[in-house]
Amino acid sequence: MSINLNESFKAYDVRGIVGETITHESVRATGAAFIDVLGLAGSTVLVGGDMRPSSPEFIDEFAAGATARGADVVKIGLISTDELYFACGVFDAPGVTFTASHNPAEYNGMKMSKAGAVPVSSETGLYEIRDRAQTYLAEGIPTAEETGVVEERDILSDYAKYLRELVDLSDIRPLKVVVDAGNGMGGKTTPAVLGDAVLPGLPLEIVPMYFELDGTFPNHPANPLEPENLRDLQAAVVREGADIGLAFDGDADRCFVIDERGEPVTPSAIAALVAEREIERAQAAGEAEPAIIYNLITSKAVPELVEAKGGRPIKTRVGHSFIKAVMAKERGVFGGEHSAHYYFRDFFNADTGMLAAMHVLAALGAQQKPLSELAEKYSPYVASGEINSKIDDKDAAVQRVREGLAEQNVEIEESDGTTFTHRDEGWWFNLRPSNTEPFLRLNVEAPDASTMERVRDLALSLVRQEG
Repeated sequence: MSINLNESFKAYDVRGIVGETITHESVRATGAAFIDVLGLAGSTVLVGGDMRPSSPEFIDEFAAGATARGADVVKIGLISTDELYFACGVFDAPGVTFTASHNPAEYNGMKMSKAGAVPVSSETGLYEIRDRAQTYLAEGIPTAEETGVVEERDILSDYAKYLRELVDLSDIRPLKVVVDAGNGMGGKTTPAVLGDAVLPGLPLEIVPMYFELDGTFPNHPANPLEPENLRDLQAAVVREGADIGLAFDGDADRCFVIDERGEPVTPSAIAALVAEREIERAQAAGEAEPAIIYNLITSKAVPELVEAKGGRPIKTRVGHSFIKAVMAKERGVFGGEHSAHYYFRDFFNADTGMLAAMHVLAALGAQQKPLSELAEKYSPYVASGEINSKIDDKDAAVQRVREGLAEQNVEIEESDGTTFTHRDEGWWFNLRPSNTEPFLRLNVEAPDASTMERVRDLALSLVRQEG
Protein backbone atom coordinates (compact mmCIF):
# COMPACT_ATOMS: atom_id res chain seq x y z
CA MET A 1 0.00 0.00 0.00
CA SER A 2 1.54 3.31 -1.04
CA ILE A 3 -0.59 5.52 1.22
CA ASN A 4 1.41 7.46 3.81
CA LEU A 5 -0.58 7.91 7.03
CA ASN A 6 1.57 10.90 8.02
CA GLU A 7 -0.53 12.86 5.53
CA SER A 8 -3.79 12.32 7.42
CA PHE A 9 -2.81 11.86 11.08
CA LYS A 10 -2.66 15.30 12.70
CA ALA A 11 -1.87 16.34 16.27
CA TYR A 12 -5.44 15.87 17.56
CA ASP A 13 -7.29 13.79 14.97
CA VAL A 14 -7.23 12.30 11.49
CA ARG A 15 -8.18 14.37 8.43
CA GLY A 16 -7.74 13.35 4.81
CA ILE A 17 -9.14 13.40 1.30
CA VAL A 18 -11.38 10.41 0.72
CA GLY A 19 -9.82 7.92 -1.67
CA GLU A 20 -6.42 9.60 -1.52
CA THR A 21 -5.12 10.09 2.01
CA ILE A 22 -7.92 8.25 3.81
CA THR A 23 -9.17 5.00 2.26
CA HIS A 24 -11.14 1.87 3.15
CA GLU A 25 -7.85 0.03 3.68
CA SER A 26 -6.33 2.72 5.91
CA VAL A 27 -9.49 2.93 8.01
CA ARG A 28 -9.61 -0.84 8.52
CA ALA A 29 -5.92 -0.85 9.50
CA THR A 30 -6.55 2.06 11.89
CA GLY A 31 -9.43 0.17 13.52
CA ALA A 32 -7.11 -2.77 14.21
CA ALA A 33 -4.31 -0.51 15.44
CA PHE A 34 -6.72 1.38 17.74
CA ILE A 35 -7.48 -1.88 19.55
CA ASP A 36 -3.87 -3.00 19.82
CA VAL A 37 -2.26 0.27 20.89
CA LEU A 38 -4.91 1.04 23.51
CA GLY A 39 -5.11 -2.57 24.73
CA LEU A 40 -8.81 -2.99 23.95
CA ALA A 41 -9.05 -6.68 23.00
CA GLY A 42 -12.05 -8.08 24.86
CA SER A 43 -13.50 -4.56 25.37
CA THR A 44 -16.37 -2.73 23.68
CA VAL A 45 -15.67 0.15 21.27
CA LEU A 46 -18.24 2.71 20.08
CA VAL A 47 -18.15 3.72 16.40
CA GLY A 48 -20.25 6.42 14.71
CA GLY A 49 -19.97 9.09 12.05
CA ASP A 50 -21.40 12.24 10.54
CA MET A 51 -23.43 12.77 7.37
CA ARG A 52 -20.52 12.68 4.91
CA PRO A 53 -21.15 10.17 2.09
CA SER A 54 -18.11 8.07 3.05
CA SER A 55 -18.91 7.80 6.75
CA PRO A 56 -21.17 4.67 6.70
CA GLU A 57 -18.61 2.60 4.79
CA PHE A 58 -15.77 3.85 6.96
CA ILE A 59 -17.73 2.87 10.09
CA ASP A 60 -17.98 -0.67 8.70
CA GLU A 61 -14.28 -0.80 7.79
CA PHE A 62 -13.18 0.42 11.22
CA ALA A 63 -15.48 -2.14 12.85
CA ALA A 64 -13.97 -4.89 10.69
CA GLY A 65 -10.45 -3.96 11.78
CA ALA A 66 -11.43 -3.65 15.43
CA THR A 67 -13.31 -6.96 15.61
CA ALA A 68 -10.47 -8.75 13.82
CA ARG A 69 -8.23 -7.77 16.75
CA GLY A 70 -10.67 -9.02 19.37
CA ALA A 71 -12.84 -6.05 20.34
CA ASP A 72 -16.63 -5.88 20.26
CA VAL A 73 -18.09 -2.91 18.37
CA VAL A 74 -21.28 -1.00 19.04
CA LYS A 75 -22.21 1.04 15.98
CA ILE A 76 -23.98 4.21 17.16
CA GLY A 77 -24.79 5.48 13.66
CA LEU A 78 -25.21 9.10 12.60
CA ILE A 79 -23.88 11.25 15.43
CA SER A 80 -22.50 14.68 16.23
CA THR A 81 -19.01 14.68 17.71
CA ASP A 82 -20.30 15.66 21.13
CA GLU A 83 -22.63 12.64 20.99
CA LEU A 84 -19.48 10.50 20.80
CA TYR A 85 -18.06 12.23 23.89
CA PHE A 86 -21.40 11.74 25.67
CA ALA A 87 -21.43 8.02 24.82
CA CYS A 88 -17.78 7.50 25.81
CA GLY A 89 -18.51 9.24 29.10
CA VAL A 90 -21.84 7.66 30.02
CA PHE A 91 -20.92 4.13 28.91
CA ASP A 92 -17.27 4.49 30.01
CA ALA A 93 -16.09 3.07 26.70
CA PRO A 94 -13.58 4.17 24.05
CA GLY A 95 -14.85 5.29 20.67
CA VAL A 96 -14.32 6.96 17.34
CA THR A 97 -16.45 9.13 15.09
CA PHE A 98 -15.91 9.71 11.39
CA THR A 99 -15.98 13.41 10.63
CA ALA A 100 -13.89 16.13 9.10
CA SER A 101 -15.75 18.81 11.07
CA HIS A 102 -15.95 21.97 8.94
CA ASN A 103 -13.64 20.76 6.14
CA PRO A 104 -15.00 20.58 2.55
CA ALA A 105 -17.01 17.65 1.21
CA GLU A 106 -14.08 15.70 -0.21
CA TYR A 107 -12.61 15.25 3.29
CA ASN A 108 -13.32 12.81 6.07
CA GLY A 109 -11.45 11.84 9.20
CA MET A 110 -11.55 10.38 12.68
CA LYS A 111 -11.84 11.82 16.16
CA MET A 112 -10.86 9.26 18.77
CA SER A 113 -11.58 9.03 22.46
CA LYS A 114 -10.64 6.77 25.32
CA ALA A 115 -13.19 5.62 27.91
CA GLY A 116 -14.58 8.55 29.87
CA ALA A 117 -14.22 10.87 26.84
CA VAL A 118 -10.46 11.29 27.39
CA PRO A 119 -9.06 12.52 24.04
CA VAL A 120 -6.62 10.50 21.95
CA SER A 121 -4.00 12.93 20.62
CA SER A 122 -0.39 12.85 19.48
CA GLU A 123 0.59 12.87 23.17
CA THR A 124 -1.76 10.05 24.18
CA GLY A 125 -1.35 7.37 21.54
CA LEU A 126 -2.50 8.78 18.19
CA TYR A 127 0.90 8.55 16.51
CA GLU A 128 1.44 5.04 17.87
CA ILE A 129 -1.90 4.08 16.31
CA ARG A 130 -0.71 5.65 13.04
CA ASP A 131 2.53 3.69 13.06
CA ARG A 132 0.85 0.37 13.87
CA ALA A 133 -1.75 1.00 11.15
CA GLN A 134 1.05 1.73 8.68
CA THR A 135 2.56 -1.66 9.50
CA TYR A 136 -0.80 -3.37 9.00
CA LEU A 137 -1.18 -1.68 5.62
CA ALA A 138 2.15 -3.16 4.56
CA GLU A 139 1.90 -6.59 6.17
CA GLY A 140 -1.82 -7.26 6.64
CA ILE A 141 -3.96 -7.41 9.79
CA PRO A 142 -3.48 -10.56 11.89
CA THR A 143 -6.68 -12.15 13.18
CA ALA A 144 -7.03 -12.54 16.94
CA GLU A 145 -7.80 -15.98 18.41
CA GLU A 146 -11.18 -14.67 19.54
CA THR A 147 -12.71 -12.06 17.23
CA GLY A 148 -15.32 -9.55 18.28
CA VAL A 149 -18.97 -9.05 17.38
CA VAL A 150 -20.88 -6.02 16.08
CA GLU A 151 -24.18 -4.64 17.34
CA GLU A 152 -26.04 -1.36 16.91
CA ARG A 153 -27.47 1.19 19.33
CA ASP A 154 -29.24 4.54 18.93
CA ILE A 155 -28.06 7.07 21.51
CA LEU A 156 -29.87 10.23 20.37
CA SER A 157 -32.66 10.16 22.96
CA ASP A 158 -30.21 9.37 25.77
CA TYR A 159 -28.06 12.32 24.67
CA ALA A 160 -31.05 14.67 24.53
CA LYS A 161 -32.28 13.62 27.98
CA TYR A 162 -28.82 14.07 29.47
CA LEU A 163 -28.47 17.64 28.16
CA ARG A 164 -31.96 18.62 29.27
CA GLU A 165 -31.13 17.46 32.79
CA LEU A 166 -28.12 19.79 32.85
CA VAL A 167 -30.00 22.92 31.70
CA ASP A 168 -33.73 23.26 32.38
CA LEU A 169 -35.43 25.27 29.64
CA SER A 170 -39.00 24.34 30.53
CA ASP A 171 -39.84 27.58 32.38
CA ILE A 172 -38.13 30.21 30.21
CA ARG A 173 -40.14 32.84 28.33
CA PRO A 174 -41.06 31.85 24.77
CA LEU A 175 -38.20 32.41 22.33
CA LYS A 176 -38.02 32.32 18.56
CA VAL A 177 -34.78 30.63 17.53
CA VAL A 178 -33.35 30.38 14.02
CA VAL A 179 -30.89 27.50 13.71
CA ASP A 180 -28.51 27.11 10.77
CA ALA A 181 -27.25 23.52 10.79
CA GLY A 182 -25.28 24.00 7.57
CA ASN A 183 -26.53 20.57 6.37
CA GLY A 184 -24.48 19.10 9.21
CA MET A 185 -25.32 17.03 12.27
CA GLY A 186 -27.05 19.95 14.01
CA GLY A 187 -29.95 19.15 11.70
CA LYS A 188 -30.44 15.92 13.64
CA THR A 189 -29.48 16.95 17.18
CA THR A 190 -31.43 20.25 17.29
CA PRO A 191 -34.91 18.71 16.84
CA ALA A 192 -34.01 16.09 19.47
CA VAL A 193 -32.65 18.46 22.12
CA LEU A 194 -34.43 21.77 21.48
CA GLY A 195 -37.48 20.52 19.61
CA ASP A 196 -40.04 17.78 20.20
CA ALA A 197 -38.60 14.99 18.04
CA VAL A 198 -37.88 12.67 20.96
CA LEU A 199 -38.88 14.63 24.10
CA PRO A 200 -41.74 16.98 25.05
CA GLY A 201 -41.56 20.41 23.43
CA LEU A 202 -39.97 23.47 25.06
CA PRO A 203 -41.01 27.15 24.95
CA LEU A 204 -38.94 27.47 21.77
CA GLU A 205 -40.12 28.13 18.24
CA ILE A 206 -37.36 26.63 16.09
CA VAL A 207 -36.96 28.06 12.59
CA PRO A 208 -34.80 25.49 10.75
CA MET A 209 -32.20 26.37 8.13
CA TYR A 210 -30.39 23.68 6.13
CA PHE A 211 -31.40 20.81 8.43
CA GLU A 212 -31.18 18.25 5.60
CA LEU A 213 -28.18 16.01 6.31
CA ASP A 214 -25.96 16.45 3.27
CA GLY A 215 -22.20 15.99 3.44
CA THR A 216 -21.75 17.78 0.11
CA PHE A 217 -22.78 21.06 1.84
CA PRO A 218 -24.96 22.44 -0.97
CA ASN A 219 -25.77 25.78 0.73
CA HIS A 220 -22.55 26.96 2.34
CA PRO A 221 -19.51 25.42 4.05
CA ALA A 222 -20.34 24.22 7.57
CA ASN A 223 -17.73 26.51 9.12
CA PRO A 224 -19.36 29.36 11.09
CA LEU A 225 -15.93 30.73 12.02
CA GLU A 226 -15.87 32.34 8.55
CA PRO A 227 -18.12 35.44 8.53
CA GLU A 228 -19.54 34.79 5.05
CA ASN A 229 -21.00 31.49 6.28
CA LEU A 230 -23.10 33.35 8.86
CA ARG A 231 -24.78 35.74 6.42
CA ASP A 232 -27.81 33.55 5.66
CA LEU A 233 -28.47 33.12 9.37
CA GLN A 234 -28.00 36.82 10.13
CA ALA A 235 -30.52 37.77 7.45
CA ALA A 236 -32.99 35.12 8.61
CA VAL A 237 -32.89 36.26 12.25
CA VAL A 238 -33.82 39.81 11.21
CA ARG A 239 -36.40 38.66 8.64
CA GLU A 240 -38.11 36.32 11.13
CA GLY A 241 -38.00 38.79 14.01
CA ALA A 242 -36.26 36.09 16.02
CA ASP A 243 -34.78 36.45 19.49
CA ILE A 244 -31.56 34.58 18.66
CA GLY A 245 -29.75 32.67 15.94
CA LEU A 246 -27.56 29.59 16.39
CA ALA A 247 -25.06 28.23 13.85
CA PHE A 248 -23.43 24.81 14.18
CA ASP A 249 -20.41 23.51 12.34
CA GLY A 250 -20.49 20.25 10.37
CA ASP A 251 -20.09 17.86 13.30
CA ALA A 252 -22.06 20.18 15.62
CA ASP A 253 -19.50 20.38 18.40
CA ARG A 254 -19.17 24.17 17.98
CA CYS A 255 -21.95 26.76 18.19
CA PHE A 256 -21.96 30.43 17.14
CA VAL A 257 -24.58 32.89 18.36
CA ILE A 258 -26.35 35.75 16.53
CA ASP A 259 -28.34 38.42 18.41
CA GLU A 260 -31.78 39.77 17.48
CA ARG A 261 -30.21 42.52 15.32
CA GLY A 262 -28.40 39.93 13.20
CA GLU A 263 -25.04 40.72 14.83
CA PRO A 264 -22.63 37.98 15.99
CA VAL A 265 -22.02 37.60 19.71
CA THR A 266 -18.33 36.83 20.18
CA PRO A 267 -17.39 33.38 21.50
CA SER A 268 -15.55 35.16 24.33
CA ALA A 269 -18.79 36.85 25.40
CA ILE A 270 -20.58 33.49 25.30
CA ALA A 271 -17.74 31.98 27.35
CA ALA A 272 -18.12 34.74 29.95
CA LEU A 273 -21.91 34.32 30.11
CA VAL A 274 -21.69 30.56 30.55
CA ALA A 275 -18.81 30.87 33.01
CA GLU A 276 -20.92 33.16 35.21
CA ARG A 277 -23.77 30.63 35.24
CA GLU A 278 -21.49 27.70 35.99
CA ILE A 279 -19.66 29.57 38.77
CA GLU A 280 -22.96 30.45 40.44
CA ARG A 281 -24.20 26.87 40.17
CA ALA A 282 -20.96 25.43 41.60
CA GLN A 283 -20.95 27.96 44.43
CA ALA A 284 -24.57 27.11 45.25
CA ALA A 285 -23.44 23.49 45.60
CA GLY A 286 -20.78 24.58 48.12
CA GLU A 287 -17.74 24.73 45.85
CA ALA A 288 -15.23 27.45 46.72
CA GLU A 289 -13.48 29.24 43.84
CA PRO A 290 -14.71 27.11 40.93
CA ALA A 291 -12.03 26.91 38.21
CA ILE A 292 -12.75 28.30 34.74
CA ILE A 293 -10.35 27.44 31.92
CA TYR A 294 -9.75 29.81 28.99
CA ASN A 295 -7.15 29.96 26.24
CA LEU A 296 -4.73 32.82 25.75
CA ILE A 297 -6.62 34.31 22.77
CA THR A 298 -9.89 34.57 24.68
CA SER A 299 -10.92 38.09 25.70
CA LYS A 300 -9.50 39.30 29.00
CA ALA A 301 -13.14 40.01 29.91
CA VAL A 302 -13.40 36.29 30.74
CA PRO A 303 -10.76 36.12 33.52
CA GLU A 304 -11.89 39.52 34.81
CA LEU A 305 -15.49 38.32 35.17
CA VAL A 306 -14.39 35.01 36.69
CA GLU A 307 -12.37 36.78 39.38
CA ALA A 308 -15.21 39.26 40.06
CA LYS A 309 -17.63 36.35 40.57
CA GLY A 310 -15.32 34.51 42.96
CA GLY A 311 -14.05 31.93 40.49
CA ARG A 312 -10.49 30.95 39.66
CA PRO A 313 -9.43 31.74 36.06
CA ILE A 314 -6.77 29.45 34.56
CA LYS A 315 -5.13 30.28 31.23
CA THR A 316 -4.00 27.55 28.86
CA ARG A 317 -2.73 27.08 25.33
CA VAL A 318 -5.01 26.95 22.30
CA GLY A 319 -6.25 23.44 21.48
CA HIS A 320 -8.83 21.02 22.85
CA SER A 321 -6.36 18.45 24.22
CA PHE A 322 -4.65 21.14 26.32
CA ILE A 323 -7.94 22.49 27.64
CA LYS A 324 -9.31 19.03 28.43
CA ALA A 325 -6.12 18.09 30.27
CA VAL A 326 -6.25 21.25 32.40
CA MET A 327 -10.00 20.79 32.96
CA ALA A 328 -9.30 17.34 34.40
CA LYS A 329 -6.28 18.39 36.46
CA GLU A 330 -7.91 21.49 37.98
CA ARG A 331 -11.44 20.06 38.13
CA GLY A 332 -12.53 23.02 36.03
CA VAL A 333 -16.28 23.50 35.93
CA PHE A 334 -16.19 25.13 32.47
CA GLY A 335 -13.74 26.00 29.71
CA GLY A 336 -14.09 28.32 26.72
CA GLU A 337 -12.10 29.02 23.56
CA HIS A 338 -12.21 31.90 21.08
CA SER A 339 -13.06 29.35 18.38
CA ALA A 340 -16.47 28.58 19.98
CA HIS A 341 -15.45 25.32 21.62
CA TYR A 342 -17.04 25.11 25.09
CA TYR A 343 -16.09 22.46 27.66
CA PHE A 344 -18.06 21.29 30.68
CA ARG A 345 -17.12 19.23 33.70
CA ASP A 346 -20.65 17.81 33.67
CA PHE A 347 -20.02 16.70 30.08
CA PHE A 348 -16.88 14.68 30.89
CA ASN A 349 -14.61 17.73 30.36
CA ALA A 350 -15.51 17.55 26.67
CA ASP A 351 -16.74 20.24 24.30
CA THR A 352 -20.36 20.55 23.24
CA GLY A 353 -21.87 23.40 21.27
CA MET A 354 -25.41 22.31 22.08
CA LEU A 355 -24.96 22.58 25.85
CA ALA A 356 -23.43 26.04 25.46
CA ALA A 357 -26.41 27.07 23.31
CA MET A 358 -28.79 25.83 26.00
CA HIS A 359 -27.05 27.97 28.62
CA VAL A 360 -27.47 31.03 26.39
CA LEU A 361 -31.14 30.23 25.81
CA ALA A 362 -31.66 29.78 29.56
CA ALA A 363 -29.99 33.12 30.36
CA LEU A 364 -31.92 34.93 27.62
CA GLY A 365 -35.24 33.33 28.52
CA ALA A 366 -34.90 34.05 32.24
CA GLN A 367 -35.17 37.83 31.73
CA GLN A 368 -36.81 40.30 29.35
CA LYS A 369 -33.87 42.09 27.71
CA PRO A 370 -32.97 41.31 24.12
CA LEU A 371 -29.79 39.31 23.56
CA SER A 372 -27.83 42.36 22.36
CA GLU A 373 -28.35 44.07 25.72
CA LEU A 374 -27.77 40.90 27.72
CA ALA A 375 -24.46 40.27 25.93
CA GLU A 376 -23.24 43.84 26.30
CA LYS A 377 -21.83 43.39 29.79
CA TYR A 378 -19.81 40.39 28.60
CA SER A 379 -18.24 42.35 25.71
CA PRO A 380 -16.43 45.36 27.21
CA TYR A 381 -13.57 45.18 24.70
CA VAL A 382 -13.20 45.28 20.92
CA ALA A 383 -11.51 42.37 19.14
CA SER A 384 -10.09 42.06 15.64
CA GLY A 385 -10.91 38.43 15.13
CA GLU A 386 -8.23 36.13 13.76
CA ILE A 387 -6.29 37.59 10.81
CA ASN A 388 -3.96 35.35 8.80
CA SER A 389 -0.84 36.60 7.04
CA LYS A 390 0.95 34.30 4.60
CA ILE A 391 4.55 34.51 5.76
CA ASP A 392 7.42 32.18 4.89
CA ASP A 393 9.78 33.34 7.66
CA LYS A 394 7.45 33.61 10.66
CA ASP A 395 10.26 34.07 13.20
CA ALA A 396 11.63 37.05 11.28
CA ALA A 397 8.16 38.62 11.16
CA VAL A 398 7.73 38.30 14.93
CA GLN A 399 11.19 39.78 15.43
CA ARG A 400 10.20 42.80 13.30
CA VAL A 401 7.22 43.35 15.58
CA ARG A 402 9.45 43.10 18.66
CA GLU A 403 11.79 45.72 17.24
CA GLY A 404 8.94 47.94 16.09
CA LEU A 405 7.47 48.01 19.61
CA ALA A 406 10.81 48.25 21.44
CA GLU A 407 10.23 51.88 22.48
CA GLN A 408 6.71 51.26 23.78
CA ASN A 409 5.73 50.20 27.30
CA VAL A 410 4.93 46.66 26.17
CA GLU A 411 5.23 43.38 28.04
CA ILE A 412 6.10 40.37 25.88
CA GLU A 413 5.07 36.82 26.79
CA GLU A 414 6.24 33.69 24.97
CA SER A 415 3.54 31.03 25.23
CA ASP A 416 1.76 29.51 22.25
CA GLY A 417 3.14 32.24 20.03
CA THR A 418 4.05 35.70 21.28
CA THR A 419 1.70 38.01 23.17
CA PHE A 420 2.34 41.77 23.34
CA THR A 421 0.50 43.64 26.13
CA HIS A 422 0.63 47.42 26.60
CA ARG A 423 0.94 48.19 30.29
CA ASP A 424 -0.89 51.54 30.12
CA GLU A 425 -3.25 51.53 27.13
CA GLY A 426 -5.01 48.23 27.90
CA TRP A 427 -4.51 46.55 24.53
CA TRP A 428 -2.88 43.23 23.69
CA PHE A 429 -2.28 41.11 20.65
CA ASN A 430 -1.02 37.60 19.99
CA LEU A 431 0.99 36.34 17.02
CA ARG A 432 0.77 32.57 16.68
CA PRO A 433 2.32 30.56 13.85
CA SER A 434 0.29 27.82 12.20
CA ASN A 435 1.91 24.40 12.56
CA THR A 436 0.66 23.18 9.20
CA GLU A 437 0.44 26.25 6.92
CA PRO A 438 2.66 29.26 6.12
CA PHE A 439 0.38 31.51 8.20
CA LEU A 440 1.04 33.84 11.10
CA ARG A 441 -2.22 34.37 12.98
CA LEU A 442 -2.93 37.76 14.59
CA ASN A 443 -5.54 38.43 17.31
CA VAL A 444 -5.93 41.94 18.74
CA GLU A 445 -8.06 43.23 21.62
CA ALA A 446 -8.38 46.81 22.85
CA PRO A 447 -10.68 48.97 25.00
CA ASP A 448 -12.22 50.69 21.94
CA ALA A 449 -12.48 50.33 18.17
CA SER A 450 -10.07 53.12 17.23
CA THR A 451 -7.31 51.70 19.45
CA MET A 452 -7.91 48.18 18.15
CA GLU A 453 -7.69 49.37 14.54
CA ARG A 454 -4.52 51.37 15.21
CA VAL A 455 -2.78 48.43 16.92
CA ARG A 456 -4.04 45.95 14.31
CA ASP A 457 -2.75 48.07 11.43
CA LEU A 458 0.60 48.61 13.13
CA ALA A 459 1.07 44.89 13.80
CA LEU A 460 0.07 43.91 10.27
CA SER A 461 2.37 46.51 8.69
CA LEU A 462 5.32 45.09 10.65
CA VAL A 463 4.38 41.46 9.99
CA ARG A 464 3.88 41.98 6.26
CA GLN A 465 6.85 44.30 5.76
CA GLU A 466 8.98 43.21 2.81
CA GLY A 467 12.55 42.06 3.43
